[in-house]
Amino acid sequence: MHRSVYLLTASVAIVGSNSLVLSPIAGAVAGSFADTAPADVMIASAIYGLGTAAGAITLAPKADRIGADRTLAFAIVGLVVALAASAAAPTLLILCLAQGFAGLSAGVALPASYTLAAQTAQKGRESETIGLVLTGWTVSMVAGVSLSTVLADLVHWRGVYTVMAVAAAIVGTAILRMRDWGEPQRSEKATSPMTALRVPGIRAALTVCAAYMIAFYGLYGYLGAHIQGELGYTTMLTGLAPLAYGVGFGVAAPIDRLIDRHGAHRISLFVFLALIAAYAGFAVSAGSYPLILSLCLLWGLINHLGLNLIVGRLTALDARQRGAIMGVYSAVTYLSMFAGTALFRPVFTQYGFAACAVLSALCVLPALVDAVRLRSAELPQHGKF
Repeated sequence: MHRSVYLLTASVAIVGSNSLVLSPIAGAVAGSFADTAPADVMIASAIYGLGTAAGAITLAPKADRIGADRTLAFAIVGLVVALAASAAAPTLLILCLAQGFAGLSAGVALPASYTLAAQTAQKGRESETIGLVLTGWTVSMVAGVSLSTVLADLVHWRGVYTVMAVAAAIVGTAILRMRDWGEPQRSEKATSPMTALRVPGIRAALTVCAAYMIAFYGLYGYLGAHIQGELGYTTMLTGLAPLAYGVGFGVAAPIDRLIDRHGAHRISLFVFLALIAAYAGFAVSAGSYPLILSLCLLWGLINHLGLNLIVGRLTALDARQRGAIMGVYSAVTYLSMFAGTALFRPVFTQYGFAACAVLSALCVLPALVDAVRLRSAELPQHGKF
């Protein structure tokens, strides 16, 4: 693989680490601010999410005019500033503002990273390349979050953001020095979310994305509460569930080449069927911690393939509008995260984790129907969805 691919993986890992790190260190952060509870600290996380959606909608389309490589470099510089400001934040308000700016930067960095992954991929290895970039989320979940909790205990939570700022600076410098980013196909006209939504096939692809993301975030959001609150396991053992998911997500990377070999329209049917089966497995095994842990490993593996299919499908729709398209994708992802968490909460409260798993399985049905449609149409693999 080209060195640029590993820089993109590192970029996703940094964004992912900042996205996930605040929750496990919220208690330590709250202790630094007077009259602040851990729940108050999580307001910064919500502001980060809103900033990411805003950045994806308003700023990510700029990549189609100035180039995704320059856009990514600017976004990483923005992250360095935001992470450094988070590390030095004297009050919770400043931390929230810093995380809002980090969200704006992340909303640009993720679409630009996925755009460059498609742009730099060798012919016939598009899915394999995108899959490697997606493993940045595994790095952030397995290494970034795990190491940050240790660092917060040994040093201070401010050290977590300092280390991430330094890492972002190193990656950003390498991106600025990199010159070989493939051949960009820039748009002669200004792109926007509205122009992206007029691209043929994008609405069906975004429907699949929304169904997939609501199912994931709806269940993942209450996984820890179920293991710790309902099954009575410790915080450490509860943390093994997302760790297992992250490992499964990472080990799936070598399987991505099957998508290039057999075609996304063939593979997608089996992936979404397997995902529904995994959610059904959670419903049946809700009372067993060992089975839940095993299913988390499988869930991560299947979700890696599913996310690869979604990102690969969207980046192939119109190379001249990849920035705008991936910006809309990121916005849909974060809106789905909000929707999944909100919609599943009363289900979890009233009926429990098993009912949430059933609801997740039902949410994936639109993606499965779309996969059946694509399979029956027997269209080419890339860009003809």
